[in-house]
Amino acid sequence: MKRTEKAILVTGATGRQGGAIARYLLADGWNVRALTRSPDKPAARALADRGAEVVRGDLRDRSSIQIAIQGVYGVYSVQDAWEHGVENEIAQGVLLADCASKAKVEHFVYSSVGSADKNTGIPHFESKWRIEGHIRSLNLPATILRPVSFMENFFVPDTYDAIYGGTLALGLDPDKPLQLVAVDDIGIFGALAFSHPGKWIGEALDIAGDELTGPRMAELFANAIGGNVEYVQMPIERIRTFSEDYAAMVEWFNAKGYEANIEFLRAIHPGLETLEKWLLRTEWKKREPVEPATAGGSSLRKK
Repeated sequence: MKRTEKAILVTGATGRQGGAIARYLLADGWNVRALTRSPDKPAARALADRGAEVVRGDLRDRSSIQIAIQGVYGVYSVQDAWEHGVENEIAQGVLLADCASKAKVEHFVYSSVGSADKNTGIPHFESKWRIEGHIRSLNLPATILRPVSFMENFFVPDTYDAIYGGTLALGLDPDKPLQLVAVDDIGIFGALAFSHPGKWIGEALDIAGDELTGPRMAELFANAIGGNVEYVQMPIERIRTFSEDYAAMVEWFNAKGYEANIEFLRAIHPGLETLEKWLLRTEWKKREPVEPATAGGSSLRKK
């Protein structure tokens, strides 16, 4: 069967990551079935305009998944613990894997998180590790992608406004580097996995494109927007007031951190983006200044 005759079901298709994988799969000639709870969203209509089949479905509803998964060659599985909570994330990831197994899907690509296998104790890392374990227990022909923190999280409104206001506030120790990845690069690795199943089935790969300290990030943002950006370390106590999960992640960043092999990844995908290149592509540039957001609203998280 030719690639043009095969369909891949993409979950979270109207989100940043799902949208990226859908776009790259379409560009590679796959038929894409985009699963969304809201087919009328602008992001869903944009995928339909590109040629995707947009279907209504909910990862909490077995019957809608069973309908959407009928006849597909592959599945791209992504869930969001921040939106649904870790227990609901696990339930959704497990249900989708079960449906894929029953439907005899030939290639299941699961988006986990960097270092999910390292016993971090971070709730939204451990949830993904549990989903990985369930996938393995089903003997699904699967690829596990483990992206690190998204560059796109700098677009979170409070963080974005604070940067343009002159402050990059994160919980990182100033001398501790953090690995980052652009969601477009996750899409490219997902498309590579589906295009070369013989090389990718059975593999698990941490994905990052850059590794930078907070002050270096601030310097790059300052260069991009043509203004001053100061790095400020947000107190862990303040982070804990709005999320114990996020606080646990920041503490782990400072104690350990992601360990993706960026040199190895760039050999596979030479166009892997650095933060500097991502800032240029996503058009961070000088604009009218705004009042800085409070540090407590700043966010850099894995979705």
